[in-house]
Amino acid sequence: MSAALKLPDADADRHTASLLHLVTCGSVDDGKSTLLGRLLFDSHAVLDDQLTALDRDSKRFGTQGEARDFALLVDGLSAEREQGITIDVAYRYFSTPNRSFILADAPGHEQYTRNMATGASKADLAIILIDARKGVLPQTRRHSYIVSMLGVRHVVLAVNKMDLIGFAPDVYRRIVADYRDAASSLGFGSVVAIPICAREGDNIVTHSDRTPWYEGPALLEHLETVSIEPPEDATKGFRFPVQYVNRPTLDFRGYAGTVANGVIYAHQPVIALPGGQRSRIDRIVTADGDIATAVAGQAVTLTLTDEIDISRGDVIVPADDPLAAGTEVTARLLWMAEAPHSPGQSLQIKLGTATANARVAGVRHAIDIHSFQPRPAATLAMNEIGVARIVFDRPLVTADYATDRELGALVLVDRMTNQTVALGVVESAPPRLRLDETQIHVRPDKVHRVIGYAGSTKRAVFLQRMMGRLLRGLVLFGIVVWLSGNWTLASVVGLADVVLGPLLNSAVASAWRHWRHARSHTELLGAGH
Repeated sequence: MSAALKLPDADADRHTASLLHLVTCGSVDDGKSTLLGRLLFDSHAVLDDQLTALDRDSKRFGTQGEARDFALLVDGLSAEREQGITIDVAYRYFSTPNRSFILADAPGHEQYTRNMATGASKADLAIILIDARKGVLPQTRRHSYIVSMLGVRHVVLAVNKMDLIGFAPDVYRRIVADYRDAASSLGFGSVVAIPICAREGDNIVTHSDRTPWYEGPALLEHLETVSIEPPEDATKGFRFPVQYVNRPTLDFRGYAGTVANGVIYAHQPVIALPGGQRSRIDRIVTADGDIATAVAGQAVTLTLTDEIDISRGDVIVPADDPLAAGTEVTARLLWMAEAPHSPGQSLQIKLGTATANARVAGVRHAIDIHSFQPRPAATLAMNEIGVARIVFDRPLVTADYATDRELGALVLVDRMTNQTVALGVVESAPPRLRLDETQIHVRPDKVHRVIGYAGSTKRAVFLQRMMGRLLRGLVLFGIVVWLSGNWTLASVVGLADVVLGPLLNSAVASAWRHWRHARSHTELLGAGH
């Protein structure tokens, strides 16, 4: 029987089939590669020449004797075939009449956790495998926490190798209960458990006769029907990180990039951050000509009605839905370098299309992978997860990862070795600008926001401050009278505090801010060298 890879018809209605990004997770030897290989084979997504090569490679590298080793369909590196483990992330594409899929086969070995995190970073759904003989393992917990941290809200719990325990339903139900208990705090929107035998194809595409006690869907049936909804805030306003300033002629200046969120309309009022310049979209340019709207995931070039200073790393957002820029964030990090984090380590942060020099200013706590509870930590070792404060040397536009995967995801690179040492998600970004925050002045050290209060707000603030000064002056007046009995001296002290106190407080506060900034800036530059 001829098998062919089914690709979406370019002329078909694109709304009839949605795209689902999958990642397989779990401990080493749980059968992740075998599951994906079997899924491709049973879905008729393997070409005849690929099947011939699979039969040949199964005899040479296979671990199933004379039978086909479906893991070899996705394990392509020679080191993977020699060792029988997955090392790098392998991507495969296929489709059914109901949906298109991108499959990411992630490694289970603890040493390659960083590769697994890379594969999970774009996933909509995670297939977490558990060996029915072993149950929930520490690496199962670690992978579950990582996919939850990266925003994956839908999980398929595939209890594999059911044939090796005689398809015992009580063992299956105990494993499912253990996992649900372990993952109860991770915030998954759905956890669908399926008993499978990846090698034999039980409950992969069709229901198996060997699990009559299981009444749920087969794996492919669930993948075709699961609904993946975007975060609520993801559709409220567009985010356009500028990747490249396109200047082919003197008469054209465009800003190229990919729409990260929402929808862009021609002639829409916008703000360019972190500079804060306001303008309006003039044209939305594509290779096929100008368009009236652009949606998330679409690569376009924007032109503006005004000549303003925008460069790579800036972000164009709607004028009525601005973000804020800042020089620090609180982020949840997965440390990926073999050497643990050291205080003052010279790093570079990559966030969206922007880069800046950075340092980890402090680790607040690490995560106990067994209980998922915080534990005290001063540093992070390889594969450890923790919450840290990250400081950078210039303002960057950030957003909470829960609402914006593009501006909420970051990578830390060691400036000395150019090695990626950590990936992270922003948990606490600068708050969004209010609509009355109409102007942003950028200095190299920080972003100052000038708030335009309405007249009534200004009067209320002024009266509140004046009442505070008068009360403090009266208190000082009473203290001086009580101590000295001199009414004249008490009047002078109280009046001087009301008049001169704000000036003195402002001078002291300004000197303190300048001293702290000079100190932090010196430390950051010192770490950079």
